[in-house]
Amino acid sequence: MSSAIRQRLGAILLAMSVIWTAPVSAEEPVGTLGTVGSDTMAGLMLRWGERLAHRHPGMRLQLQASGSASAPPALTAGTTLIGPMSRPMTEDEKAAFEHRYGYPPRALVVARDALVVVVHRHNPLRSLSRPQLDAIFSDGRRCGAEHALRRWSSLIDGAIQGRIALHGRNAVSGTHELFRREVLCNGAFRPEVSEHPGSAAVVAAVAADPRAIGYAGLNHLTPGVHPVALRGADGVLHRPDPATVRRGDYPLARDLRLYVNLPPGESLPDVERAFVDLILSPEGQAIAEELGFVALPQEVLERQRRELGLETPDS
Repeated sequence: MSSAIRQRLGAILLAMSVIWTAPVSAEEPVGTLGTVGSDTMAGLMLRWGERLAHRHPGMRLQLQASGSASAPPALTAGTTLIGPMSRPMTEDEKAAFEHRYGYPPRALVVARDALVVVVHRHNPLRSLSRPQLDAIFSDGRRCGAEHALRRWSSLIDGAIQGRIALHGRNAVSGTHELFRREVLCNGAFRPEVSEHPGSAAVVAAVAADPRAIGYAGLNHLTPGVHPVALRGADGVLHRPDPATVRRGDYPLARDLRLYVNLPPGESLPDVERAFVDLILSPEGQAIAEELGFVALPQEVLERQRRELGLETPDS
């Protein structure tokens, strides 16, 4: 599948099916695997689904990537058993699920990612503090800044003039919610933030405008933008890259999750089990790294496999 097709996975609603027609053994898992949730994880889910085709030709993947907020209601309604999310479920979302089923949804960590603040490639800005970011993007400045930052002259001398053009994700996105919670101190975005259905669209908008700033997933960086380091209260710069995300040094690192409707004490159905087995294998984690995400530590993979009763794969 071409990279151009994968980029279109950033649309607000995506439904894709991958169908395999190779002969199927009677012992192979057969069926349709439906998932509803994160746009950030759409390309990753699709690649995992493609790889699953080679393992189990009788399986069919249906992927709907309308944002992390769409996963909890789909799981609660029973329209899917697996919901990919780029943020944790809220307490209300968990409570709604548990009210219907009598047990909580099972959360599996499948890879790591990070939120990255980006500016145009010719912008000389290299770092920002959390209060500065809050003053740029928020209405209320809950992180402690005294004044709103609306013009580039408030941040850098002379290189860029005019108002700061703001770009971000739409409200159903887990990326939007995480940035609001961690960067805006649970405040509200300014109404003039241009909202986009995917991180690729945010990065493209910033790359096209020297006055722009936005936030996106780490794996969406292009040569048209450069990432801005986060400056701590102690003056230490935290730069976003796979090494800092893996070590836990970058403040806006996040786990990517699959939430699963799995009753306590039961095993995953064959189709879902085969999919999770791939994801938590060296092969599945290599795919995550290939797409610009960060693979999980071996001990995390092994612990989750044991909890699900999965055999240890060959490395």
